[in-house]
Amino acid sequence: MSDFEERSVGELRVRIDRTLCVGFGDCVTEAPEAFVLDDTGTAVFVNPDAVERERLLRACDACPVDAITVWNEKGTQIVPAACEQVP
Repeated sequence: MSDFEERSVGELRVRIDRTLCVGFGDCVTEAPEAFVLDDTGTAVFVNPDAVERERLLRACDACPVDAITVWNEKGTQIVPAACEQVP
């Protein structure tokens, strides 16, 4: 199995990094229609198209180890949010 699982969801591109996922399941709690934990305890897609955009983004952002990355239609990473550097 690949270390990444990636899907296009509407205008978003969503990637799960299976090497980073440790199975906290916060994404599943936020959007069980979109994600489940497989038999190894790693997040996988179920039907992310079934969840409205904002809820899907919340579910992806809930990952405490940033194993889920989301890019918008312009190719800009929106989850996890980029940290701003303080001068």
